[in-house]
Amino acid sequence: PGGPGGDGGAGGLFGNGGSGGTGGGSLDGNGGAGGTGGASGLFGSGGKGGVGGVSAHQVGGNGGAGGSGGLIGAGGAGGDGGQADDTVGGAGGAGGKGGVLYGSGGLGGTGGNGGQDGGIGGAGGTGGLFGDGGFGGEGGTGLTADGGVGGTGGAGGLFGDGGTGGDGGTGGANGGAGGTGGRSGLLYGAGGAGGDGGNGQPANGGAGGAGGASGLFGDGGHGGDVGVGHLAGGLGGAGGAGGMLAGSGGDGGDGGVAGKDGGAGGAGGDAGIVLGNGGAGGSGGWGGFSAAGIGGAGGVGGNAGLIGNGGNGGAGGLANAPGSIGGNGGAGGDAWLIGNGGNGGNSGATAGSSAGAGGAGGRLIGEDGADGST
Repeated sequence: PGGPGGDGGAGGLFGNGGSGGTGGGSLDGNGGAGGTGGASGLFGSGGKGGVGGVSAHQVGGNGGAGGSGGLIGAGGAGGDGGQADDTVGGAGGAGGKGGVLYGSGGLGGTGGNGGQDGGIGGAGGTGGLFGDGGFGGEGGTGLTADGGVGGTGGAGGLFGDGGTGGDGGTGGANGGAGGTGGRSGLLYGAGGAGGDGGNGQPANGGAGGAGGASGLFGDGGHGGDVGVGHLAGGLGGAGGAGGMLAGSGGDGGDGGVAGKDGGAGGAGGDAGIVLGNGGAGGSGGWGGFSAAGIGGAGGVGGNAGLIGNGGNGGAGGLANAPGSIGGNGGAGGDAWLIGNGGNGGNSGATAGSSAGAGGAGGRLIGEDGADGST
């Protein structure tokens, strides 16, 4: 196997951490791991993790983790996973943690490309006390098999947004799933969006990642949309929940388009307990492009808080080929005390599918949502 890359040195009082070294390559063994990025000084950014080593016939080396920020400073990005010509690409390194007081988490490294499967994307780093989580790294491309899964977005600090999940990699068979969005700060901030699923040819598209939940106050993240599939489209990611006290739920991601069966839309996230609207359900993906199939079902709308409107249900996907069936529409979310119920989603425009029912209106003030049409 290839040897590991050296770790980056720590920064001085006002200096950035050094980058990790690249892992050694190998012909018949695994690629070496990239070195860890160095931590910064009191004021400075963490060093970038080293890139994983390349392997001709075995697994690519994993990328090194990014270094942490100091008191004030961003975390370093994780190193990318090493390429593998014949097998599985290396995983991307995790992003470094943001500075203790202030600083965003580092970006996760991209998974290495593989002759079979793509490598997993690295997780985004956690934000500091006042800082956003880092984005998750993208999954690597899988030449003949599955794309790599996207990395999870990093969590926000006490005040900060969660990082967006990484997109899934493209697959020679199935697309990789998108990474989950990071949760927001414990007190305030929005959840990160889920990553999009990768495209899959000739099989299935990858599922979208779920949106991250919020803390006490803030909106949930949008669920990831999904990749195109030759057979089946992937499922849209669910929207993240709103803050525990106040905040709207995130919208669900849309289902993937496919030659046969479209993917279902993701459910909308529920709102916070006191105040907020439910997230809208994602639309179902279109199906029946190359063979008779089924359109994806629309996602269910999220429920509202004590005060707020329910989310609308997603529309069912269309289905083109003769003999296909359109997708069912998603039901609208319910209001609780004051607010209107969400409208139900329309069904796909072919026989055999049903529309979504409208959500219930508020018990004190509000109207029921309208049913979808067929």
